[in-house]
Amino acid sequence: MSEQLAFGRLVAGLSPWLGKLVFVGGWAFRLYRLHPGAEVPLYRPVVTLDADVAFAEGERLEGNIRARLLDTGFVENLMGNHRPPVSQYTLGDDASGFYAEFLTPLTGSGRRRDGEPMVTVARAGVTAQRLRHLDLLLEAPWQVNLGADWGVGPDTSVRVPNPASFIAQRLLIHDQRLPGKKAQDILYIHDTLELFGGQLDALGQLWRDALAPTLHARQRRELLQAIDAIFGRLDDRIRDAAAIPADRELDPERMRQMCRMALGDMLE
Repeated sequence: MSEQLAFGRLVAGLSPWLGKLVFVGGWAFRLYRLHPGAEVPLYRPVVTLDADVAFAEGERLEGNIRARLLDTGFVENLMGNHRPPVSQYTLGDDASGFYAEFLTPLTGSGRRRDGEPMVTVARAGVTAQRLRHLDLLLEAPWQVNLGADWGVGPDTSVRVPNPASFIAQRLLIHDQRLPGKKAQDILYIHDTLELFGGQLDALGQLWRDALAPTLHARQRRELLQAIDAIFGRLDDRIRDAAAIPADRELDPERMRQMCRMALGDMLE
């Protein structure tokens, strides 16, 4: 089973809750190609096997997602020593390593009254990891329609972060990422800007009107500092990002310049 059909199986399993869930991470980037405003390039998107499914901290999720996924053919794996443990859902050896996890925003101090970190939360039978800055991905999400080649019905649509939120969140979490993930995130940012090059004015307006006001002043400062720190000069992070794709040649300095200019227009 291809990772695309595995993702379709996940969407089918989550169908009762699709209006309350947002697919974030690498799958959001891949799904952007299905948006009518995307200028789809000839090169293939970066392959990702983990599907990150997010929901708002206060979202009411009726029913039992876990039972539905198990009925759809997924297997649950409990990870880590957190209370409750992180739940991960796989399709076995025939799904090319595809798996799904659930995420929800981490707000406030991130600790319980007894001082214990609030790492996970149980909702509708599954356990979601709490992550900083995830709430930005849930603001003003877009919808994209999946086709029959995804193994779902013709009218199936899923929600993804709008590209401005997707990029801004990647910038805000950059310092906490592992080196390999930092390079991959830079490639995601570059390719998303390229994909929606004709939409940058509209995305900038969306950012100023609806998204930037949801951030604290400190977060807005951190975002601008991240743009300068990552794209202000050429370094190994950008060189590593340029080396990731095997089906195209990217010039690191041109990547840096394009991202710095486009991000300045859109987010500053």
